[in-house]
Amino acid sequence: MIALVVSMGTLFAWALVAARLERWSIGAPVAMTVAGVALTVGSHPVVQIGLTTADAERAVEIILAVLLFTDATHVPAGVIRSQRRLLTRLLVLALPLTFVLGVLVGGLLFPSGRWWLVAVFAAVTVPVDLAPAVELIRDIRLPSWLRGVLTVESGLNDGILAPVFLLCLAGAQTYGARPGDASEAVVDALAAMLWAVLAGVLVGKPAGLLLRRSWQAGWTGPAAVRLGIVALPLIAYGLAIALGGNGFVAAFVAGLCFTPDSRALPPKALHLVEDVGTLLSLALWFVFGKLVTQAFTGDFDGWVVAYAVLTLTVVRIVPVLLCLVGTGVSRADRWLLAWLGPRGLASIVFGLLAFIGLAPVDPHGADLVGQVMTMTVLMSLALHGLTYGPLAARYARARARAGEAPGPGAEPGPDPA
Repeated sequence: MIALVVSMGTLFAWALVAARLERWSIGAPVAMTVAGVALTVGSHPVVQIGLTTADAERAVEIILAVLLFTDATHVPAGVIRSQRRLLTRLLVLALPLTFVLGVLVGGLLFPSGRWWLVAVFAAVTVPVDLAPAVELIRDIRLPSWLRGVLTVESGLNDGILAPVFLLCLAGAQTYGARPGDASEAVVDALAAMLWAVLAGVLVGKPAGLLLRRSWQAGWTGPAAVRLGIVALPLIAYGLAIALGGNGFVAAFVAGLCFTPDSRALPPKALHLVEDVGTLLSLALWFVFGKLVTQAFTGDFDGWVVAYAVLTLTVVRIVPVLLCLVGTGVSRADRWLLAWLGPRGLASIVFGLLAFIGLAPVDPHGADLVGQVMTMTVLMSLALHGLTYGPLAARYARARARAGEAPGPGAEPGPDPA
């Protein structure tokens, strides 16, 4: 209970001075992380957080289910239609290339021949999350089409990578087992993915249809609709677990299936599930503070720093720049899209699940995953959280010199055809 009181008290304290702190790019994630570090450090910390229990794993999975459902429903349809070519290149071409490059870099820096483990490194660190630099989505110095593309990319790539992460984790968990166990684990993980997709479709599509028709018939009200939507990721999660599938993948699929019908629901229908997701995510940022203290109190591998630096730069920038060739996107816009790939909640959750899953069978591998995730997210908080403002200012000046007015709608972006 003390952890709940302290973490929520920290959030309340931040809320009192949020506007002033954001002038220095200190958002809620940074504040909660600092509080988590301060209150969990030392041999007798103020707050004790157990990370390797089955209950902790289930709690993290449920939080991820809500976040993935919210991500899937938060994707603006207009941006997908207008920027479908650009988004296809980012999600279908650049994302797999980034993952493959992350695996290769991991294999070079950690040459143990354990490709499943370095694949987990890549799956944990590749997902883009705007939380470390969330203000850039509201920054009118960036064109609206570019902010929309970043929103869609960050909303979908963690859900796309979730099955990949689970397959890699299943392979990594067979470390030291007999030959053939890895292939058996991967087959089991694939079966769990299929059950998850089935559960997500069974929940998301009928729920969207029923809520839409009930609202249109006047059988329900806005508050009831909001509560009903909050229940959906939990229903999808529970059904998938009952069927032998993966719960958070099912929640993401449910969100994708639910989204088309959600546009006919009352305004702000999704706000409650978004707020719940935000609150849960801030609790995870507090737990991340504990991971920071844990990562630097044991045997720290120096190559982790090199991996994090390369992940945030070369591994992200090179595939994006390559895949944007020939799109009609200006050079400045290509570099901005390539640089703005902050890592945050998705990496934290995947890293936590990998740490919990590997700890019983491979403690060293679990520690490495925790260190890789922690260093990558910490560096992203600094690099992306502190550089997006100067970059946006420089970008706006460049557009002004070119005779383009900044702000939403100032530039149509690449040809959407």
